[in-house]
Amino acid sequence: MSDFDMGYEGKYDFPQQRGPAIHYMLATIPRSGSSWFGHMLWQTGCLGAPLEYINFDEGHYGFARGAPASQDQLWRSVLRRRTSPNGVFGFKAFPIQLEALKDGNPALLQAVMGAVLSGRPPRIVYLERRDRVAHAVSYARATITGVWRKEQEGAGTPAADYSQAAFDTATRWIETQSGAWEDMFGDLRIAPLRIWYEDAVADPGAAARQVADYLGVAIDPGAAVAAPGVEKQSAAEAQAWAAKHAEGNRS
Repeated sequence: MSDFDMGYEGKYDFPQQRGPAIHYMLATIPRSGSSWFGHMLWQTGCLGAPLEYINFDEGHYGFARGAPASQDQLWRSVLRRRTSPNGVFGFKAFPIQLEALKDGNPALLQAVMGAVLSGRPPRIVYLERRDRVAHAVSYARATITGVWRKEQEGAGTPAADYSQAAFDTATRWIETQSGAWEDMFGDLRIAPLRIWYEDAVADPGAAARQVADYLGVAIDPGAAVAAPGVEKQSAAEAQAWAAKHAEGNRS
């Protein structure tokens, strides 16, 4: 467990609901800014609280790994506690999490995706990162240092020396996971709402309105909630990595 709030804590629950009227999935891959984006949507009080509720391999719900009954119970619980008062429920997912659920709890995967795909149209918000170099740098550095959020940074956090091998591996991971989403969208003939991280950072309000319009709901300023924020990690080292990468490409 972390020593800072991740957003799963009970104090951040919405008032309990019978269940959602609208389900959506925030589809993305690691280091796309999805933690910040999901919390930003949550803070509107009208777009659910899209966190990684099906991540049973690690993190807050890692205790349910390999325990389908506990996973089912957790899912039913979050449907009641994390549906915003206007009936919207969202969850965030990476391809690897859907694969793990397919292998370990296919009945729950069917329930999770069945609710998303039963919408007309199916409701999937796909968050991508336009700057692939910055994305790969972020992914590579996080895998080296184990620091995935600014709250984990500290005076003792070691610097990560530039590694072309780590950059190349991160690039392959990004391409593989992006390809997995595109294959799924194609197989299911789904046209998700595509949002670029860079555009959302430039105008968070516009991005939230895009999602609301896509779901067919309104954002009520009076419904805003004090969900935990997600701070942007320091950029100096990432910029140094990007410069090293550009230098290598020129040589």
